[in-house]
Amino acid sequence: MEHRKLAFIGAGNMSRSIISGLIKAGYPASAIMAANPSRPKLEQLAAEFGIQITQDNLQAANWAQAVVLAVKPQLMAEMLNALCLESNPLQDKLLISIAAGMKVARLAELSGQQRIVRTMPNTPSLLGLGMTGLYANESVVAADRDYCEQLMQCVGKTLWVTEEVGINHITAAAGSAPAYFFLFMQAMAEQAQQLGFNEHEARLLIEQTALGAVNMVVANPKQSLSELRAQVTSKGGTTAEAIRHFQEHGLNQLVADAMTAAVTRASELEAQL
Repeated sequence: MEHRKLAFIGAGNMSRSIISGLIKAGYPASAIMAANPSRPKLEQLAAEFGIQITQDNLQAANWAQAVVLAVKPQLMAEMLNALCLESNPLQDKLLISIAAGMKVARLAELSGQQRIVRTMPNTPSLLGLGMTGLYANESVVAADRDYCEQLMQCVGKTLWVTEEVGINHITAAAGSAPAYFFLFMQAMAEQAQQLGFNEHEARLLIEQTALGAVNMVVANPKQSLSELRAQVTSKGGTTAEAIRHFQEHGLNQLVADAMTAAVTRASELEAQL
């Protein structure tokens, strides 16, 4: 992987996850800098990973060859306006946004820069098991795309979309999706307690079953999800009865409607930023 001087503006959990993945992958700590208004998170990053730190966004931007924009979306405009107030430290630098809902055109307007890659990582990136969607505008050359892809692969797997609206689709299918699984697991765990298991036992049953199911999917890439389901669904058995109940009550349509609602809301949030 190319070792560009990389600055993170914002030192939250996702920045920490990416930095951790980079260091584990052999990226030199001396080529990474994090900027944040307050020191506690910065000092923790410096102590744990040996990277450079600063409370001055301008210093980080001037030093870097590539900049990860990792502040909250609602603070992005204020941060970029302040950063580019007297000069343009982002000129001719690659910008990588991990801020949800901030479109490339808006980032270009605020930063005066055109080489922008928009990414949508999800929270399992904190464990190195993330799924990240990426979109690049026409100003991003192949070398920049490769760099961004390798960067985000340090915290999981990646998928490029060809149209920016695809980032909203990634949000529905991956960005928000961990919460869908948590909700389903919560419902199962609560029902397991109704069946007589204590809270610890119910969680053990559900989390280990979910872990095993996911690993069966990963271990059998040539089998479709429907085939894997059929393998544990004996005709007339208990699993078949549960699946019949899900289907009769419109589970597939409920999931489709929920994901469509997520896409719609993502578009609404983009319009507000």
